[in-house]
Amino acid sequence: MEEKRITTERKIKVGVMGGAGYTAGELLRILMLHPKVEVVFIHSESKQGELIAATHHDYYFIDDKRRFDGEIHQNVDVVFLCVGHHQAKATLIKHVFNPKTKIIDLSQDHRDTKQNPTFMYGLADVEKKRIASAQNIANPGCFATAITLALVPFSAHFEGDIHINAITGSTGAGVMPRDTSHFSWRSNNISVYKAFSHQHLVEIKQALKLPDTSQLLFIPMRGNFSRGVFASVYFKSSLTEQGAKLLLQQFYEDSLFVKVLEHEPDLKMVVNTNACMLSIKKHGDYLHIVSVIDNLIKGASGQAVQNMNLMFGLPEALGLRFKASVF
Repeated sequence: MEEKRITTERKIKVGVMGGAGYTAGELLRILMLHPKVEVVFIHSESKQGELIAATHHDYYFIDDKRRFDGEIHQNVDVVFLCVGHHQAKATLIKHVFNPKTKIIDLSQDHRDTKQNPTFMYGLADVEKKRIASAQNIANPGCFATAITLALVPFSAHFEGDIHINAITGSTGAGVMPRDTSHFSWRSNNISVYKAFSHQHLVEIKQALKLPDTSQLLFIPMRGNFSRGVFASVYFKSSLTEQGAKLLLQQFYEDSLFVKVLEHEPDLKMVVNTNACMLSIKKHGDYLHIVSVIDNLIKGASGQAVQNMNLMFGLPEALGLRFKASVF
């Protein structure tokens, strides 16, 4: 119980690795305004010594003097890994932390928990009790969060294949510029990528425990907007629309962030929030679910802080009550 009592006696000491990327920028905004957190270090290999606000411009409002750290502190309470995919494991080898330090990895490196048994998959609205006692968390991906939250209540009700079309904003590609995130290409444009082979399929299948009779048929798309994930999911089911909606509502009745709507959601309802908005309709033999999240918050940094709150016995929504940017 010592780690649970820490929050009433002093602030949680936090370290951030890979502080220059998009997810780190959102994480820092949340952490610096969190009433129970002290950010001890913000490490960046590429930006050390530079003003944080020169990279994350919204940081001028928070702290216009603070710089990225070149050194780390090994004895913090929790470390957030915001490094790039395939870099998190190397980071933990290079920088050894106190065995009591909790790790929350925002990359995909530890999400396959069969291959990484010391990490727990941190889908916060589904695994609250287990997360509360976890030492290390693999934070879910953005597509995986939106899709799994839509599907996991129906794990026992799939009849055949599951069809998924989902579109993500340009920030989902990360901060490093590339051809498909360039404004002149992305603006007024839309494209399919990694059809049937997206890396998030591994974690979605892991969370759903699909029967052999069902496949995930996932078509990811790039959208001409900066942030958000809009997922449209459908599958055959003998459930009625009323029965399916009741099942969904009961599954998330204790969730502070997942809401089941009477109408179909749109992206602006969730941008800048840690919310997931769901709707469900029956069309013939098919249940159709729409799921929307902010990819940088619910799909990354917000869920990471939600996991931290659970791990340290804090109120789950502490520091995460944001209003959507609807206009």
